[in-house]
Amino acid sequence: MALKHALSTIVVLACVVCYHNSCYCGFVFDDISAIKDNRDLRPHTPLVNVFYNDFWGTPMHKEQSHKSYRPLCVLTFRWNYLLWQLEPMGYHLVNMLLHSVVCLMYFRMCSMFLPELSSFVAAMLFAVHPIHVEAVTGVVGRAETLSSVFFLAAFMLYTKASRNKRNTGWKYMCMSMASIATAMLCKEQGITVAGVCAAYEIFVSQKIRLSDLKYMIKSAKSSYHLPWSSEATKRLSALGLTTVCLLLARLQIMGSQLPVFTRFDNPASVAPTPSRQLTYHYLISVNLWLLLFPCDLCCDWTMGTVPLVESFLDPRNLSTVAAYVFLALLVIAAFTTENKQQSVIIIMSLALLILPFLPASNLFFPVGFVVAERVLYMPSMGFCLLVGYGWSILAEKQGKKLAWIALSFLLVMHGTKTYLRNWDWETEYSIFMSGLHVNQRNAKLFNNVGHALEGQGKYTDALKYFQTAVNVQQDDIGAHINVGRTYNHLKMFKEAEEAYLRAKSLLPKAKPGESYQARIAPNHLNVFLNLANLISKNSTRLEEADMLYRQAISMRADYTQAYINRGDILIKLNRTKEAQEVYERALLYDSNNPDIYYNLGVVFLEQGKASQALAYLDKALEFDPEHEQALLNSAILLQELGRPELRKIARERLLKLLAKDATNERVHFNLGMLAMDDKNIEEAEHWFRRAVHLKSDFRSALFNLALLMADDHRPLEAAPFLNQLVKYHPDHIKGLILLGDIYINNIKDLDAAENCYRRILELDPANIQGLHNLCVVHVERGKLLLAQSCLERAHRLAPSEDYVLRHLQIVQNRIAKLKLNPNDKQYLEQEVSGDEQSKVVSNKSKETERKTEPVVSGDSEEQRYSSRVVNTEPMFVKNVDNIDYAYVDSSEYSARGSSVSNFSQTRLKSTRVGADNDDPSSGMS
Repeated sequence: MALKHALSTIVVLACVVCYHNSCYCGFVFDDISAIKDNRDLRPHTPLVNVFYNDFWGTPMHKEQSHKSYRPLCVLTFRWNYLLWQLEPMGYHLVNMLLHSVVCLMYFRMCSMFLPELSSFVAAMLFAVHPIHVEAVTGVVGRAETLSSVFFLAAFMLYTKASRNKRNTGWKYMCMSMASIATAMLCKEQGITVAGVCAAYEIFVSQKIRLSDLKYMIKSAKSSYHLPWSSEATKRLSALGLTTVCLLLARLQIMGSQLPVFTRFDNPASVAPTPSRQLTYHYLISVNLWLLLFPCDLCCDWTMGTVPLVESFLDPRNLSTVAAYVFLALLVIAAFTTENKQQSVIIIMSLALLILPFLPASNLFFPVGFVVAERVLYMPSMGFCLLVGYGWSILAEKQGKKLAWIALSFLLVMHGTKTYLRNWDWETEYSIFMSGLHVNQRNAKLFNNVGHALEGQGKYTDALKYFQTAVNVQQDDIGAHINVGRTYNHLKMFKEAEEAYLRAKSLLPKAKPGESYQARIAPNHLNVFLNLANLISKNSTRLEEADMLYRQAISMRADYTQAYINRGDILIKLNRTKEAQEVYERALLYDSNNPDIYYNLGVVFLEQGKASQALAYLDKALEFDPEHEQALLNSAILLQELGRPELRKIARERLLKLLAKDATNERVHFNLGMLAMDDKNIEEAEHWFRRAVHLKSDFRSALFNLALLMADDHRPLEAAPFLNQLVKYHPDHIKGLILLGDIYINNIKDLDAAENCYRRILELDPANIQGLHNLCVVHVERGKLLLAQSCLERAHRLAPSEDYVLRHLQIVQNRIAKLKLNPNDKQYLEQEVSGDEQSKVVSNKSKETERKTEPVVSGDSEEQRYSSRVVNTEPMFVKNVDNIDYAYVDSSEYSARGSSVSNFSQTRLKSTRVGADNDDPSSGMS
């Protein structure tokens, strides 16, 4: 017992040593869609959704679903998210621990058939085998490890139930059946343990030999008699009934439909006979080779990785024959050997090797991949059991020393390979580059390397990989879209449009009597979104963009991303009622999409219906409490409603955004707005300063900070911020007016003030405030005749402005008092003495005191503060202007990107969520 515990400890240590560096890897490849983009992991998503959606968060009834129903695995991801959110280390740690548990259980299972040391050898090989890296280091590989825990539990419990030949341990039997169901709910392969249990019952527990099977077949013609006990019949019946029920339930959940994959995911699935059959059988030898020599491992084996076997003369058929001969020899040896232990070990090894592999073999139904290393996790149990038995024979016949040396060499080589292979999964770039080192025929790998470079902003380098992908697979629609998108990033719009049009031309043509929706991959319709988003940048081509969206919708009525982006176009065309109808129709196909509710909120804002808009923004937050645009814009809308209790909610939402991203200058700015509404000048200044620090050219933050300081009697502190404002935004009229006011009244720099006002009049010759204040400068200079002429012009432009008329009368009275001749040119150039000038400035009469009112638009202090809402800075929201088409192995794609929104004094303007996205085209297991 002590030895067994010591060996178990060594097995666990081997797992930790080989896989501890996996904890430093990030989310890559399938992890992105299964973890980062999967709403089912979020605490706000109803828990019941996990049981209605597939592994990737797509409802099972949708055609886009991969039909991978693994709710228990998703629940563990949800638990991970609850503890660590999106910190990868926690997820990788759980995977490593699960692998350790599987290794311990496997060690115990092997001990049922092999001596302790041989079982240890098998368990050690299983622990360090490089083929398991994808299942252990890849977070989505948890489906394999978690299912394997219950797979082994079901088998070991079944062996306990059948231990007594006369009586069945029904408690263990029920627990075994429950474990089978649990294994299947972790991953589909789990149900194959029922076949392993049946093999154990027949060939191990009942000791049925080949002669017994022959006798049973012969006697079936006359008097049918089973060669095993009645208790075995009961157990096998229970096992069979459970399996049938689970399969029927699984079919019901799938809607009796197989998932739809493209020819790029699995080229053999659409190949003609006999190429399809020859390729499928050849893949069996490829998988066996990976178990024997796991040297050239690759994260993606789809597309052209394994060329089709197109004829019987292809030399690769010899590999197929060799694989089947190898398996046939093992079967013959199992049934002809006189050594019962050897027979049992070979039979159970073959059962563990073959049965779990069958669902992924393509022999019964097509799957979404050519080869997937992670699906060999369970079959490798049978392989390692055979190796462990072979090692025991080697130790017995050739000596233990040689056997231990060979074993040590194998474990060190495999362990080193595993450790180094883990680092390949560190980043998206590293995993796909490692694939390209061993596989140059897969365009998807080139696409994904390009996508990783694109994420780093290296668009020129990314373009080279995308163009290589096009050369490798010229009919790859996604590669052409990636080329177009990268040209778009590089501002090469003409080339981008040409690339999109080439991609569009590759779409399959409609055939009479065949549903277009059933033949076209949803992600390939992204070309319409990309092309429409590109041409919609030209306001004269909005109708053309709308036509493209309508064409995409006609091909797939449930293509919600097209509805979302079409609504955006309709808003730009000022057809808000149609936009509302489009979004409402999109809800029929995706009623849980927060982006659609958000966009409906924007539509109602465009229609001036603030209460309905707020209701839809809140609805978006109900489905996604982390929806950044809904949080931000609803907070601003709540603020604009002006009620103190609503401002509190707005502040909570903004602080929530701040906790997520402390570098979002918009959040700091709007927190400053709230503080101004609460008359908390010190706090408002703090938030505005933070916003300006994060974005030095932040137009609205600079103006409002300066305005706040000016009203707080700190004009000299405000001046630098106003200068910074007009440096970045020389057309900011309100900033120029306020800066000119400070130059006149505080800095006493009339030349600078005059420059401000003249700049305003260049921008807007009819601007009364700028013109009037220029007149004030003339008065300050003592040029009363020029001031009179200036004020008369202002009065003609704005006869209803009383302050202009009063100031004109004051100046005319001064001219009359000084007896200046309006026709004498010398007086137009003459400046009055300092005493006379000071009379104008220091005149405390009501009329003279009003001379600075136009600097702030003649508004009261409260109105001046509200003028800060004239904010023309873009407010980034969730929209996609340039589709990010890249192979990310996902089954659902969600809207990403940015658009703009403006806030007027009373409402939110034109903030929309569009739908462009990465291409989730590759198949999954």
